[in-house]
Amino acid sequence: MDQSNRVKLEDDTKESVHLIVIRRIPWLFVGLLGGFLLPIISSRFEELLSQNISLVFFIPVIVYLSGAIATQSETIYVRNIGRERVRFSTYLIKELFLGSILGVIFAVAIGLFALIWLKSAETALTLGLAMLANASIAPVVGITVARILQKEKTDPALGAGPFTTVLQDLISLTIYLVVASSIIFS
Repeated sequence: MDQSNRVKLEDDTKESVHLIVIRRIPWLFVGLLGGFLLPIISSRFEELLSQNISLVFFIPVIVYLSGAIATQSETIYVRNIGRERVRFSTYLIKELFLGSILGVIFAVAIGLFALIWLKSAETALTLGLAMLANASIAPVVGITVARILQKEKTDPALGAGPFTTVLQDLISLTIYLVVASSIIFS
């Protein structure tokens, strides 16, 4: 990679706390603004959630696990960017495959848990399908955000985490509630 295309990576070990705050806070505000959208999205499904309160119990795990998968993929991708060992198209295909495998594993786990605990096939199916969809796309979201920042010559380690987290939270909550609406209100 020639120097003109190289992303300038931050070095927090050499920077002042003041400068670190100035560089990090805009990305965290993006997360805050995106976080304001989460209750708005949830409110659009108020009828569904009020009639099926058990769906609310699983919002944290759906959002957390989807975000964790995205962030894990993004972190490993950013590490590999620093080592200059990344071919994006190959990495993208591999992560899509990985996400699908993780999706199946976690869909079965969460679906079985819901079935055993709540004895509701409808809720178990909702959770399983939502987890499958979210886990399958989460790695793609994580590495795509990092890739976009890299292309814009912005250190992906600085902005990808907060942006990926809020984006995946929005996506996973929306998918979960749309799947629930489709199954329960069909």
